[in-house]
Amino acid sequence: MFKNQPAGLYVLSLANTGERFGYYTMLAIFLLFLQAKFGLDSTVSGQIYAGFLALVYFMPLIGGWVADKWSFSKCVVTGIAVMFVGYLVMAIPTDIRSTSSLAILCCALVLIACGTGLFKGNLQVMVGDLYNEARYSGQRDAAFSLFYMAINIGSMFAPMAATAMCNMAMKAKGFVYVSSLPAMCNQYLDGAENAADIVATAADNGMAVGADVAGFASTYITTLSTGYSYAFGVACASLIISFLIYFLGRRTYVHILNDKKQAGAAKAAVTTGPELTPAQTKQRVVALLLVFAVVIFFWMVFHQNGATLTEFAKSCTSPDATGWTRIGFNVWALLSVAVGVYALFNLFQSKGAVSRGISIAILLLVGWALYYFYNTTPETVTGIQPQQYQQFNPFYVVALTPFSLAIFGWLAKRNSEPSAPRKIGYGMIMAAVAYGVMLVGSLAIVGTSAAVSPNWLISTYLLLTFAELLLSPMGISFVSKVAPPKLKGSMMGGWFAATAVGNYLVSIPMLLWGKISTAMLWGILVVICLVSAAFIFSIMKKLEAATSDTQAPAGVDQLETVEDEAI
Repeated sequence: MFKNQPAGLYVLSLANTGERFGYYTMLAIFLLFLQAKFGLDSTVSGQIYAGFLALVYFMPLIGGWVADKWSFSKCVVTGIAVMFVGYLVMAIPTDIRSTSSLAILCCALVLIACGTGLFKGNLQVMVGDLYNEARYSGQRDAAFSLFYMAINIGSMFAPMAATAMCNMAMKAKGFVYVSSLPAMCNQYLDGAENAADIVATAADNGMAVGADVAGFASTYITTLSTGYSYAFGVACASLIISFLIYFLGRRTYVHILNDKKQAGAAKAAVTTGPELTPAQTKQRVVALLLVFAVVIFFWMVFHQNGATLTEFAKSCTSPDATGWTRIGFNVWALLSVAVGVYALFNLFQSKGAVSRGISIAILLLVGWALYYFYNTTPETVTGIQPQQYQQFNPFYVVALTPFSLAIFGWLAKRNSEPSAPRKIGYGMIMAAVAYGVMLVGSLAIVGTSAAVSPNWLISTYLLLTFAELLLSPMGISFVSKVAPPKLKGSMMGGWFAATAVGNYLVSIPMLLWGKISTAMLWGILVVICLVSAAFIFSIMKKLEAATSDTQAPAGVDQLETVEDEAI
């Protein structure tokens, strides 16, 4: 995986890690920020959250068009600058519960989306251009994995950073985070909450309200919002680091910026490709459109991590963890596990004694680290904040990627690997199982004050990660392989458009939150996943027929289409 890779891959991947760290630091607390600072309910905050996600995934279409007319590298740098301004605007504290503050926030979100559009896809194109050289062309698949891991390493640490900034601001004022207090404080300021509930909740968590309940409510919300603003400041700092990595490592990729003739020739080779009959072109386009229809619903259910799953973590999940679960909220423990996984794979794959010795040493160190974390972590970890659950998905991606590659590689050698459409179908079934777990967990909720174990959410994120690994990379590969040569840009644009639509539909479950039982809500998502899976299996022959005689043209740069959400 790491052998025979151009140095530029590591530079560009690390630059992307910095940017993704900032993005997911912001996204981890975005919904909570909207609800705390502006007193928005789940319906309105969910609409803003989903609209922002949709715009983020739509703008790469515009960014790619601009880069084709201008410059990929200049678009990347401009994107960093535009995103920096957007995060900076969000990092400056403004008045709580203010219409003008909300308008300023919306402007910042547009800047972040535009900057992401200039940065996201165009950096991936540059990574792909590194593999136009014959000596590196065989390493594209490994580069997929490394680039994808870099994204998830950045996002794995993001919730920890957001939580640390929030805690720092709260501690400075003598406050602690209580998931129910922001809504109670906003409702009291709106005249709809009993002061006794705020006093009792604060007292239970070691805070004194005093005689001025309104003053406490306003100060608490302002302090929490300031902590969130600090986290947005972290996103600004991460972009500075990202730019420095990109700029200082320029010599490792400058050759792909200067060789415009070669790039143009490669592009021409991809866009011309083999000639297809009108019937073949129609068959492939129809197959892709059918896949896009399923992809829409996958992203709708997958990106509930920042929406209904965060609401569930806030309102229905215990803030305490015990046993082995408690060290899962220590991101360094998760990193240790991930390192151990790669050391274990290296141990079995290495041929040299030195390499095996290093792997054994790393595994012993990982074992010691986990023993240390287990024994030094309190028996009960308290005060778990909702955004902390979002570190599990990127951790699972990093830790499970070697297993995914090994399993599919083993199946491929035996000519038993499922086709990309079948993997997509299996991914939808796995997503249904994930929300089935949430459904069962929600049945344990009785009354308004009940809270379930954190293990329900942690298990759900594991299953959703399996679904992601089955569907996201496979879908991208399917588009690259099936798209008619003269319509590759349009069809990849269709993938992004489907992703954007799916992200906007994230708001639908948020519209239902609080209006129906959580078990019923998860049941609806289960049905959506199963219907989507049934649909794609019902048209499987048509999809596989579209790929049966397909050969990707030489030089097709699949890395241009890496999706990080899957993140």
